[in-house]
Amino acid sequence: MRKIVLPCLIVFALSRCATYREQPLGTRSTLPDHVPDLLIDPQQMPLPELANHRFDPSDGLDMTEVAMLAVVNNPDLKIARASAGVSHAQAFAAGLLPDPRLSASADRPDPGQSATTLAYNFGLSYDVIGLLTRAPRYAAARQDARKTDLTVLWQEWQVVAMSRQLFTRLTEQQQLMDALQQTRALFADRYDRTEAALQRGLLTLDAVTPHLVALQDVNRQINDLERLMSQSRHDLSDLLGVSPDAHIPLVGTVAIQELDETALAKVLVDLPRRRPDLVALQAGYAAEEQRYRAAILAQFPMLSIGFDRARDATNVRQAGLSVSLSLPIFNRNRGAIAVERATRQQLHEEYQQRLNTANSGIHRILAEQRINRQQLRDVDLALANLSSAVEKSNAAFKARNIDALASANLQASLLAKRVERIGLEQSILEQNIALQTLVGGELPVRLVQ
Repeated sequence: MRKIVLPCLIVFALSRCATYREQPLGTRSTLPDHVPDLLIDPQQMPLPELANHRFDPSDGLDMTEVAMLAVVNNPDLKIARASAGVSHAQAFAAGLLPDPRLSASADRPDPGQSATTLAYNFGLSYDVIGLLTRAPRYAAARQDARKTDLTVLWQEWQVVAMSRQLFTRLTEQQQLMDALQQTRALFADRYDRTEAALQRGLLTLDAVTPHLVALQDVNRQINDLERLMSQSRHDLSDLLGVSPDAHIPLVGTVAIQELDETALAKVLVDLPRRRPDLVALQAGYAAEEQRYRAAILAQFPMLSIGFDRARDATNVRQAGLSVSLSLPIFNRNRGAIAVERATRQQLHEEYQQRLNTANSGIHRILAEQRINRQQLRDVDLALANLSSAVEKSNAAFKARNIDALASANLQASLLAKRVERIGLEQSILEQNIALQTLVGGELPVRLVQ
């Protein structure tokens, strides 16, 4: 029976062992050179507005589709999800029961001795304290895994916010580019006409120079904007996990939305249950609570209970029970308890600070946005007045009633005000995106009529 049972136990144990498989590293970039046509599972999306949106890159990417692609294909998120797998593996390891300990020894008598029987000793023991502390250690590991999942979710929210900001930045920069190119075409036409008149002797140099200066200034702004747009496109390519050479067709625009601050104040009350980073810190604190409990349980004497079976060289057999107990005289696990107590206090302060920062950050953005919205209204009024003045100046310039410098200065003022409006609009849109991330979900808003 022993000859049958022992090999079966060995085969069973070996069959439960993990095996090694090689996973070689790559030698070239795997970034796609085009926007991938992915089948996106709505359950993968961290926000409801993404889960309810259809992903179809064939007709271009709107802001929501850009966010969906970023969530699925962002390289940093892939690494974060792999790290989350490590946390879940650690939770699995913490939940495993301690293995029993088997010891065996054999002694053969020297030749010429009266005792000729082979002596042996078998022992089986178990760590009782390891079993007692398993529950809090396993609970702490599960909370750590939950914290990791929530941290990944918060990182997904950050990626969604960055994708929305880059989409907004690129669309606003394109609007600015259109305005600059229209103004450049106007200045270039005027410069060409006045330069031709100068060559024919119909105008003096002082009538041509203002148009040349205005044209060069617009060209400088266009060159600066081209560099900024190139940087934004590369940032978007990195965020989406595609090659820098990949063409990313962006479609649609973003409308400015009027916030309902009264409804937003009610949302802030529920902030600790909405924000993944705050919930993750709560899970980390709960995990530390369990580690603190485990450290307190571990201060009791280390207890190990075992069973022994032996035979001496005179063929006398015996069986017994062994107990191993540490004496809590010097250590008593006081160091580990002090560390876990201090760590718990640190996490408590960190959570409170994050909550305070979240609330103050939201109020700061709201205050800044009130200023930006008032400035936008002022700029719109100034634009209306400037546009009317430019129309009159164009007619006066054609009739030779004003000089070229006055006309060019007025056109430059109109361009500067248009640039200012686009900048304010971009700031308000990016502030809405930041608020949407900080609040945790869609904002209570109403569209501007």
